[in-house]
Formats: sequence, C-alpha cells, structure tokens
Amino acid sequence: MRLQLSYGSPNHLGARFDGEGTNFAVFSANAADIDLCVFSDDGSTELVRVPLPERTGPVWHGYAPGLKTGTRYGFRAYGTYAPDQGHRFNSNKLLMDPYTRELHGNWSNDSAILGYDSSPSGHDLLFDTRDSAPFVPKSVVSDPDLYNRIEDRPDRDWTQTLIYEAHVKGLTMEHPGVAEQIKGTYEGLASDTMLEHLNKLGVTAIELLPVHSFIDDGLLLERGLRNYWGYNSVGFFAPEPRYFGPQGFAGFRSMVRRFHAAGIKVILDVVYNHTAEGDHRGPTLCYRGLDNASYYRLIAGQPRYYVNDTGTGNTVNISHPYVLRMVMDSLRFWVLQMGVDGFRFDLATTLGREDHGFDRHGGFFDALRQDPVLSDVRLIAEPWDVGPGGYRVGEFPPEFSEWNDGFRDTVRRYWRGDHHSAQELGARLLGSADQFDKDGRRAWSSVNFLTSHDGFTLADVTRYNERHNQANGEDGADGHHSNYSDNFGVEGETDDAEIRRRRTKRQRNLLATLFLSQGTPMLLAGDEIGNSQQGNNNAYAQDNSVGWVNWDLGDEALLDFVVRLAQFRKEHKCLRQSHFLHGAIRHQDGYPDVEWTDFKGAPLQWRDPGLSNICLTLRCSAESSSTEPEGDVVFLVFNRDEDTAEVVLPTAPEGKHWLRAVDTAANDIFPYCEVGLGTMTVEGRSVVALVVKTNGATD
Repeated sequence: MRLQLSYGSPNHLGARFDGEGTNFAVFSANAADIDLCVFSDDGSTELVRVPLPERTGPVWHGYAPGLKTGTRYGFRAYGTYAPDQGHRFNSNKLLMDPYTRELHGNWSNDSAILGYDSSPSGHDLLFDTRDSAPFVPKSVVSDPDLYNRIEDRPDRDWTQTLIYEAHVKGLTMEHPGVAEQIKGTYEGLASDTMLEHLNKLGVTAIELLPVHSFIDDGLLLERGLRNYWGYNSVGFFAPEPRYFGPQGFAGFRSMVRRFHAAGIKVILDVVYNHTAEGDHRGPTLCYRGLDNASYYRLIAGQPRYYVNDTGTGNTVNISHPYVLRMVMDSLRFWVLQMGVDGFRFDLATTLGREDHGFDRHGGFFDALRQDPVLSDVRLIAEPWDVGPGGYRVGEFPPEFSEWNDGFRDTVRRYWRGDHHSAQELGARLLGSADQFDKDGRRAWSSVNFLTSHDGFTLADVTRYNERHNQANGEDGADGHHSNYSDNFGVEGETDDAEIRRRRTKRQRNLLATLFLSQGTPMLLAGDEIGNSQQGNNNAYAQDNSVGWVNWDLGDEALLDFVVRLAQFRKEHKCLRQSHFLHGAIRHQDGYPDVEWTDFKGAPLQWRDPGLSNICLTLRCSAESSSTEPEGDVVFLVFNRDEDTAEVVLPTAPEGKHWLRAVDTAANDIFPYCEVGLGTMTVEGRSVVALVVKTNGATD
C-alpha cells in the first residue's frame, strides 16, 4: 500500500473523513516527528508508515486522499526518551489517537506495551525496543454519518429528579426478563423490561458508571480479575466495546433514544482526572507516548514521577490548553453526537486544581460554564480527591450539584443510634444548607444518597459490620473502613426471623429518610430489591454475581415500598423545593416554611445531648394552578427510639384533617388513614409522614 499525505488542516483534532479522504491531526508540543501507521482490516499487519507532513503550532497534521472510513490506524511519536526530564517518547509503541471514536481489537497485558525495559534487571529509565502494535487495539476512521445530532431530550426540572446509579453490564446480566443476546449491553439496559422497571420507580435520570473505553489493569488480570467498574479510561471519545450488543456501536445511541422516549435523562460518570497509563511503571498507550510532559502533571523537580492527587498513579494536566481542549471536545461530543444529558465528574476536585491548588474559578470550571453546549446540561461533582486539601463538598460553582457523602454517613449513623447524629440529621433533611446555601445555589445542589457503587449496598449496610473483600485479592484491606453499618447481632445472612424483620425495617427507614429530604435523591441500582454483594464494599473487580444485581432474590415488598415513596415525593412539592428553608414566615398564612418540634409539640431543643427523635413540618406555596390555596403541608416524624410514642400533631388548617401517608412500621405499603387532630401513636424505630387533606378526602 502506498500513501501520499498532503499538508491537511490542524483545525479539527483526530481523524476526519470528508467524503474523499481523511484528515489527521494530533497534538504534541514536544515530539520531533509523528508517523501515521495504517493497518490491515483485521488490525494485524502494518501496511504503511508515513510521517505527518506538517506542524502548525503544537498540532501535527496531514491529509490522506482516498483513505476511507473503517481504516485502522495509530500513531508513533519520535522524540527524547528522558524520564528524568519528563519525556517518554518511544516510536516502538503504537499509540491510540486520543480523539478516536472507535477501537478495533483489544488491549493485551503484554510487557511490550511498556515503554521501558521491564526485565528483572530493568527499570523505567531503560528504553524498550519491542513493537507494541500486536498487543494494542487500532484506532478507526469513523463514518461521520453515524454521528448525526440527537436533538430530542426530556425536559425535567432539577426538583423533579430521581437519579438511578447503575452499571451497564451489572444491571441486566442476571435479569430473567432481558433477552439473552442483549444482557450486559447498551441495548439490554434500555430494553422494554428495564424501562418498565425504571418508569415504575419514577426514575428521571440514569447515571451510568464509566462507558469511556477503558482497560483491565495488569495486576487485576494477574489475579484472574477484571476492572468491572471502569474507572481506568483510555479513550475519552470511544464507547467501551465490551458493552456492545447486536447493534455494535450504534447500540449506545439507540439506548439513549429509548431512554429519552421514556422520559429518562442519561448521565455519564466520566473520568478525566487520570488515565489508564498509571504511574512511571505503567504502559505507553497514548498520552504518555504523544507528550508525557504536556498531558500529565509531573512532580516539580522530579519530572520522572507523576503527581498522584487521584490515587491511581497519574493526574491529567487539565490546566494545559490542549488537554483542556480535549476534555471539552469530548464532553461536547457525548452531548451532541451521543445524546447524553449530563455528567458526573469522578474526583472532580482534581479537575479544579491549578498550580496553586484547588480553584473553583479555575480554567476547567470557567471553560465549562461559558460553553454554549455544556452550560445547559446536568453537572455533578464528586467533590473530593486524595490530594492535599482534596475534600471540597459545597465549594463547587453554583451550576454544579455535588455528591454529599455527609448525607450518607449522617443518615446511617442516626438510624444506627450514634450519639449527636440527630442534630446533624436536621441539616441533612433540609438539603445541607450549612454546606450549599451560598452564591445563589439551590437545594438540588446536594445529591443525597444512602449508597453508591463504592461501598456497601443498602442490604449490606444492615447485614455486615465488617467489609468482606477477600475476593479482590488484596487481603481484605481495600474498601472503606467507616461504613456506619449495623448487622443486628449476626454478621451476614441469618434465618432468625426477628433479625430479618429489623433489617428490613431499617432499610425502609433509611429509604424513607432519603425520599423525604430536600435535595436530589440518588438510588443505587438494586437497593430497591434488597440486592447484596455478600459484604464486599469495594466490588470494583467483581465482574460476576457479586457485582451484578441479583433479580431472582429480589424483595418485591421492598420494591413496592420504594415505588410508593418515589410517588409520594413526586406528589408533594414541599419535599423537593428549589430554595433552602430557614423558617421564614409565609405571607399566606403566617406560618414558617419549616418548623422543628419534639413529640410534645414544643420547639425542638437542638442542644439536648440526648436528642434522638425529631418532628418536622414543611410548607410551600401553592402552584398557580393548584386547587389548594394554602399550598402543600407535610408533617414528618422520626422516632429512633425502640418504644412506641405519642406525638402531638400541629394544628391542621381550617377545614382540613391529617392523613397518615407513610409509615415504615406498617405491614402494607402505605396505610392512608385519617388521624386525630390532637395526637397520634408512632411505633418505635419508624418514620411517619402526614399530609393535610380537605375534610372528606382520603387520599
């Protein structure tokens, strides 16, 4: 094969087919030369190697007439191999195009993908001459017709949001209602069976664990495991092919369209803070070989080594303009061409780090907030990393919402009976205003969750006091130390009916607290049916029945309970207000928008060291179309004590009565029933919610 390149254009990075040929453009500020390598259709044979003929600034580019879509290719970069100076160029290593949208083949755990001599006597300062091409996938020239824009999207307000965090494969692998050929695929995720389940739950947004192309860590493969979660990205434009079904690449876009038709937004968990190339001992796959000193943050004075604010070996240098451009281009691609509706940024503190540290007005945030495409999508931060000063909950720009681990820990501690947790619960019930109510932020800024992919499932929070992670091959030392869980006297499964009853009730109390709190609720896939991971609180490597949702053992009664909770939240605006509540007097009736009382109806004594139980009255103004001129009123009771209690009720508006709508101690789902105007009985260790109704109405 002969290939003659003209100069081409530097304007669009990646491979761009124009109908007659393909333009290639790739960034490298420090390379001496870059070759384009074209391979056979099966990716096994390098057919031609030709230098990119032109450089414009730091962009190398060339145009190949007649080179069509489907072409397999890669780059080889020439330059200094001097790790002590921050440079690791090695032209023996075939490099993925950072902008490729498709990959052909798989990553192999062969030492040839390392840029250095990995023999027993070698180290990363010694140059390796082996060709890595047989062991890495090839980039693919994509057909632009596959990427027409996806325009139609669900229109939902943040206050109506219920997020469902799920793993593409794990959600459907063991679901009996999903066809065998699409289990574990993008198509399976949006199958009729799953859409029916999600709509039944009232889910408005599904948040997917990473779907950017990623690799399995060599250490995991050596242990017979795989990177299940996917937080090891290498291709920020290419969907992970291990989730492809019968439609292949098109299955992702088909999934998005089906979710949108069902009124469900798609949010991606994205990992721009590090790459799969790891630390100085890691492989040379793409960025390290193209321009190590530009793509990564290196330790000042010791550029052989990487800044490791992520805990994964390296940190992407978002402050470099071309690296920032790549991230922004990637985000826009997933919104415009793939149809997604938002992003959850893994270790988002890292993305806000400048040379002087975390900066909420840093370049990444500025670029994101002014972008006409990205400023209009859902932005969620995981507001921490492992670097110095990395915990930043409540400190992100107002366009962001944030995962609130304080909500998770407080609610678990409260129901476990920890001292002083009742005072903390008060703040969490009202959207954690102590952390988020600044700079015009709204109550939806707090993403409230009881569990997530990282940690115990909800069922395991009530079954295990200790983590049981031996299957991960790390001697059980990995995973969270502080789980604030409670096994009720028996570690793991038990036949004791009383313990099982108490565990189920605890799950109901935790779930009720989540759905009755201000903020944005997030539910971990499987929690609604009592899914267990057998006490593994770090199932990142468990691509098996441990990490997958077990539908056959699903608790249907718990599912019905969650469905009704979600419906109750949807029906009552005062549970999902956009503004923070501080007890302001409402002009309609002279009552405060929020009121705290004890079981006797007196003002709550927050400084009481023995405070255990809480009553909370929430009020909000009526919608303009509402038939209830006074608006919505809900009275919540949290009884953590074991004993049954008599609770004094607030005065109901004239012509109204109180209706018990939620009771976690009840045997049925929700016993809508009228209660007296004076007091009511609340069972121990339970949550009750009352609403006001016009006399004569029952629901």
